[in-house]
Amino acid sequence: MGSVKVERVVIDTNVVVSGLLFEGGAAEIVDLWKQRKIEPLCSGDIIQEYIRVLAYPKFALSSSEIDFLLTQEIMPWFEVVQVDRGKPYIKADPSDDKFIWCALAGNADAIISGDEHLLALRSSPVPILRVKEFLSRKR
Repeated sequence: MGSVKVERVVIDTNVVVSGLLFEGGAAEIVDLWKQRKIEPLCSGDIIQEYIRVLAYPKFALSSSEIDFLLTQEIMPWFEVVQVDRGKPYIKADPSDDKFIWCALAGNADAIISGDEHLLALRSSPVPILRVKEFLSRKR
């Protein structure tokens, strides 16, 4: 019997935050990482963005709630990858390049995103999939 390959993925901030705070497809991504059916990758820059977005006033999270999400729901499950800045890919929002650089450094199979700048990229060296697209591949 062959072993099932665990996909290495980089998960964009909007998917992580939606998955942790709301129900729906993004929450299924959280379930997959907790079941170790996917191996999420991140970098220091990506972790900083997760923290920054979780602190948005619209989410009304306390610093202890953000700390809990980071230390219990994200970091135990994610592999932190050392990333060097690479060539630019996304002219419309260069800050999104960190997801591609992380995927390349960590040999990711895909990037899971809802970000239109990433999804619009036609020349990505790593497949960029919407949550639904990724989940349909896992079923």
